[in-house]
Amino acid sequence: MARPLRFRRSPERWHRDRVRQQLLSSLDQNIGAEMGTPHYRPPNGWEGVRFEMDNGDFALFVWNDDEAYWLGNTETPSALWRTNKYDWEEVPYLIARWAQRELLADLRVEEPWLADYPHVAWYFLPVLMSKDGRESTREFLREYACGFPDADPDEALSYLESVLHPGDLDDYRHEMAGKLGTSQHVDRTRMASAISEFAAAKILTDAGYDITPEIEVTTGHFLDYRAKGPDGTNVLVEVTRPRSPSRRSANTPVAAVRDTAQVKTSGQLANHGGGVVMFVDCSNFRDDQWAAVRGEQPDVRHKPAVVYRVRPSGHVEGYRKGDVPLDLGDAIEWV
Repeated sequence: MARPLRFRRSPERWHRDRVRQQLLSSLDQNIGAEMGTPHYRPPNGWEGVRFEMDNGDFALFVWNDDEAYWLGNTETPSALWRTNKYDWEEVPYLIARWAQRELLADLRVEEPWLADYPHVAWYFLPVLMSKDGRESTREFLREYACGFPDADPDEALSYLESVLHPGDLDDYRHEMAGKLGTSQHVDRTRMASAISEFAAAKILTDAGYDITPEIEVTTGHFLDYRAKGPDGTNVLVEVTRPRSPSRRSANTPVAAVRDTAQVKTSGQLANHGGGVVMFVDCSNFRDDQWAAVRGEQPDVRHKPAVVYRVRPSGHVEGYRKGDVPLDLGDAIEWV
């Protein structure tokens, strides 16, 4: 799978004639391109151009006397093939900020509905403007209500905005945004599972925990979060999301919860015993499906565990199995 939009850095000396000869000519010959002026002036001491391709792709190129940076969702000209790639946090701040303004300006024109959700637009910008994921990611957010059933897309986007607004995941933007996907096709199951990780982050931070995602453990696996409490204690958390019964072979909501948790328990968590809290997110269950799970409160073959359902209103209700070493306070209404 492709990765979110990243920069390429060239340590060579560039000037406008070389840009025309080695970048514009290559792009124009292969896919048709024009070189123009960016929406915003590059930082002081830098010169920049914008490439518009006939197929709707774009690219930015900015340079000074010492180095140059390329960013685009199109093919890379051969003159830049051997350059290294860098995440947004790894390039000079002024360059990242300038490029971000450029892309957000494009996004406001292409997807005006995102104007009401500035944190969603900013956080997922490397995916929303990526080569392969721009169409599928936008469609998932716009048409599928971020994976919440029977929900209004605006309500779901407002919830996601509230998750991202505090900035708890800002330092992990590239990694976490990429979880939403850069595939050309909408994979509702995988993309909704990514939203579950963001929902879990909100539960933990609302309960007062500092979180770090993607924790490598001795088995070679990565677990979703380390939650550090006010007293300095650390708890590992792994999130799983059962498919709703209508989308899986299990014919009841209870069976769906048990089967999905069993897969996670017998695989990734098999060597951790009770050292990891399993979060079972049933947010893609309809009201009647969740009511069945809430009423029976089935075991999930791993303890400690928290089984819960999030609604776009922000309300979360759930139940616990085993001695959960997390004080989730009012973040979850226990049933």
